[in-house]
Amino acid sequence: MLGILTCIRRLTGFCLQSLHHRFVVWTKPGPTSLMLGTLTDQARSKSELVAENALLRQQLIIIRRQVKRPACTKTDRMLLVLLAKMARNWKQALFIVQPETLLRWHRQGFKLYWKYKSRAPSAKLKISGETVALIKEMASNNRLWGAERIRGELLKLDIHVCKRTIQKYMRSVRLASPRGQKWSTFLHTHAEQIWACDFLPVTDLFFHSLFAFFIIELQSRKVIHVGVTRSPTDPWVAQQLREATPYGQAPKYLIRDNDSKFGCTGYLGHPFKNMVFESENDLPPGLQTQEVRCTIRRRHTADSCSNNDTLT
Repeated sequence: MLGILTCIRRLTGFCLQSLHHRFVVWTKPGPTSLMLGTLTDQARSKSELVAENALLRQQLIIIRRQVKRPACTKTDRMLLVLLAKMARNWKQALFIVQPETLLRWHRQGFKLYWKYKSRAPSAKLKISGETVALIKEMASNNRLWGAERIRGELLKLDIHVCKRTIQKYMRSVRLASPRGQKWSTFLHTHAEQIWACDFLPVTDLFFHSLFAFFIIELQSRKVIHVGVTRSPTDPWVAQQLREATPYGQAPKYLIRDNDSKFGCTGYLGHPFKNMVFESENDLPPGLQTQEVRCTIRRRHTADSCSNNDTLT
């Protein structure tokens, strides 16, 4: 009995769907059937008929201009969009343009409307002229300072300016390239004499912290030395640097961060006396990119170490 009721319910739904489809097709106004269109219009409201007639009349005005392809002006597009909004069967009443074209005009008008609503209330500067002059002076006198560094210096003076605003006024000062050697040339010339080092924290199976010390060469991206300890100190870091250069051949530049564990210059002897220890916060963009590559290498190693069950 339950299967018969289910079959009857499906058959009834299919019949109602078919009747609805036939009714929609029969009541759709056709371009060639005048009598059928007149009979269908009797059941429509007066306001809907007036809106549809206005939409058709506007299209006839455009066609009467006697051109091969009717050109719609901005006023014509606006009127067609407004009239199509008032007519329910606006898709059947369109002849000179496609419905997708009308929808595209509507989206363009929507963008223009919200662009007008979102415009700035005034063209006045939100910061004083003295602040602008100070930003330009800092950017001109300190070529290695970025927008974030200048913003920090302004905060020390109790001047609150966002990073984007500082970048906008920095462009007018730093358009001309600085004199002297560029950092790209410096890296190309001295890459083999530059190393970068950093610590990588790793947690073992018993949730104890391990610190892996990395040294990488910038020219070949080769890992020069790796050391692991549980308590890194200045003497231990100095010893790792000695082991990285067993034959006394040290680089000229060593890039490191501002960690207190790197205060090891007092524990180093020859050949580290002439080494220049550069902090990564003071590096130019070219060397910062190399430090990022060293960080990526450390992250890959961290993933490998986390999957290694021998870390105890």
